Amino acid sequence: MKQLKVVLSLVMAVFCFTAVNAQSTKSKVTKAATKTVYQCPMKCEGEKTYKKAGKCPVCSMKLKATKPAATLAYQCPMKCEGEKTYDKAGKCPVCGMNLKKKETVKPNKDHDGHGHN
Repeated sequence: MKQLKVVLSLVMAVFCFTAVNAQSTKSKVTKAATKTVYQCPMKCEGEKTYKKAGKCPVCSMKLKATKPAATLAYQCPMKCEGEKTYDKAGKCPVCGMNLKKKETVKPNKDHDGHGHN
């Protein structure tokens, strides 16, 4: 009877560990998707974003924190062509494998860090 309790305790421990591990793996998000960018709430400059909080240069409103827009692209899982992506699903022209979905973040269009305005 004592051995049965020990075995059941071990089974429960393994089950709990597996369940917790599965939940933590599901909640992980890529770094690129979690970066915060700032944008004018009035969209004075369209979809332009900034890396730092501040004021809109057009209307002087406080910039609002947002996440960068993600786009969907397709890429060879074997990376035959490096980081090249395609707009539509299909087959890799090099190896013939089906292209896989890859979520990408649109590049930041602001001019922070440049020497011009």
